[in-house]
Amino acid sequence: MLTYEQLKEIKSLQFICEAGEDFELKLNWDMLRKREEGEANDFFHYSSNGLLVGFLALYDFGNKVEICGMVHPQHRRKGIFSDLFSKAIQVCKERQYDEILLNAPANSVMAKKFFESLTCNYANTEYQMKWFETELIEEKDVRIRPSVTKADLQLEVQLDVCCFGFSEGEAVDYNNRIRRENDQQFYIIEFEEEAVGKIRVSHEKSDAWIYGFAILPEHQGKGIGRKALKKIVLAEHQQGKNIFLDVEATNNHALKLYESCGFQSFHAQDYYRMEQ
Repeated sequence: MLTYEQLKEIKSLQFICEAGEDFELKLNWDMLRKREEGEANDFFHYSSNGLLVGFLALYDFGNKVEICGMVHPQHRRKGIFSDLFSKAIQVCKERQYDEILLNAPANSVMAKKFFESLTCNYANTEYQMKWFETELIEEKDVRIRPSVTKADLQLEVQLDVCCFGFSEGEAVDYNNRIRRENDQQFYIIEFEEEAVGKIRVSHEKSDAWIYGFAILPEHQGKGIGRKALKKIVLAEHQQGKNIFLDVEATNNHALKLYESCGFQSFHAQDYYRMEQ
């Protein structure tokens, strides 16, 4: 669990690293604020005068882990990031992740130079998208309700397995963990009175982030996802929220769906897969 002071230090370092740059670091603040005690996911480097000048974090998503970090501009080329990265990779090896992904802003020259020194390959680009107000018509044949029963949880596990590549055990552990964090709203998507999908919403002040959006494969292609997304967007918009989500650039179907509902890309993150 990160302390209030540590979170302040990370935020301050992020501000310094992004100053004058045309990018944002994806530090997954929703996860940083809800770290579980006793887990080694965050690595710090302080200068001789006690200033945080290097930070790197692991973000666990079941069978895979994402890594993102930063170093103060005045303290780069001193081996700080390499040292933090080495410690993080050791933890990853001990946990035996199936996939290790390195994450950096798509236009970060420093990050790409570092990746060139590693045995890794470009995996994909992810767009961060924001909703811009557009007319949406709510349709009645799709219903969204809170996820509350054991059957709902089982469906969410099933969807993580068939849509996101989790093993069943990993999906169970992941869903139990994000529920313990208690900072997201979990919803089930129903079509013709049958539970067919899921979606989560996380709130951070005036922002709402949409995660884990999935429809069972046998119900895809029926327009259910578009109708469900409209309902969520309209509900959050009525509460005055700014609405965001992430999508892989290679997922052309999802990208078109989000754009048709009023979402526009505003940042891009590149992912590189470590060879193991």
